[in-house]
Amino acid sequence: MPTRTEEQGSAKEREVVQVFAALTQPTLLLDVAGPMEVLRLANLYQEAVRFEVRYVGPLSSVMTSVGIALTGIEGLPAELPDHAMVVLFGDVEHVMTPEGWPAPRRDIRGDAEIVAWLKRVVRPEHTVVSICAGALLAARAGLLDDYLCTTHYLDCEDLARMAPRARVVENRLFVEDRNRLTSAGVTAGIDLMLHIMSQRVGHQVAAAIARYLVVYLRRSGAEPQISPWLEGRNHVHPAVHKVQDVITKNPADQWQLGELARVAGASSRHLTRLFQEYAGMSVTEYRNHLRVALARQLLSQTEMDMEQVAEKAGFGSARQLRRAWSRVYEGAPREARESC
Repeated sequence: MPTRTEEQGSAKEREVVQVFAALTQPTLLLDVAGPMEVLRLANLYQEAVRFEVRYVGPLSSVMTSVGIALTGIEGLPAELPDHAMVVLFGDVEHVMTPEGWPAPRRDIRGDAEIVAWLKRVVRPEHTVVSICAGALLAARAGLLDDYLCTTHYLDCEDLARMAPRARVVENRLFVEDRNRLTSAGVTAGIDLMLHIMSQRVGHQVAAAIARYLVVYLRRSGAEPQISPWLEGRNHVHPAVHKVQDVITKNPADQWQLGELARVAGASSRHLTRLFQEYAGMSVTEYRNHLRVALARQLLSQTEMDMEQVAEKAGFGSARQLRRAWSRVYEGAPREARESC
């Protein structure tokens, strides 16, 4: 058991991330509530990093898209702490014209003030996250110049016009380019925040949050809808979940069936039966699915060659990786890198 002194020392070492959620009026409530719920759960599920959220804006209260007012909003701070995260939300609602085409309704209060604030306070070490049309605020502040970015499909044209130096990517759930992360909006904002949590606090915590919220966990904006990180987890058997959590924490480890059986408190034969019954696959298949997902992440986010990726993901060789890859995805692994 850790001593009280050790516990106090651990508490002092806990990383704190200051998150500034900037609100305009009207605000799309789901844009705010979804991603912020991910942060709330991250604080409950782990103790290494604490996300301290402050809601800020030029207005002390704003009306949301569903008619509920958000109050108690702080004023825009004069400066941001080092390595803070700024989250921007959709400030445009779309209505249908008589011809049936969606058209933006621009009756936005506070957006000019937020744009001016962003220009004053955001420094290179800050992370800027946009949900839906929040990317338009970042664009107007010049924060997306020379970055890859995206937004809601109805606003991509506006984004390209407002940020001609940005490289707007369409038809993507979200895009990450260094410390600029932009999403297509609404539920894609949850996907983006889960992706951020997987980086900040680990895959296992992000997967647990996704399970609680009953959403798919996407490892990148170009990932397929059904993520390998959640595949085979739509069950309630605690022993199988326990083994899956252990593998998820480090899929590249050389997990032995006997070792995992001890984690489950079952015999190797019984664990094999449980996996087939509840996960719909063998332990080896489950482990390899996660290794392929890890390899896909490495291919999209690093410049490692195929042998290095295979080794980091737990495969004995690039050939072994390609063989496992073909059981999960169509095409070759290199296509994951070419699509980024």
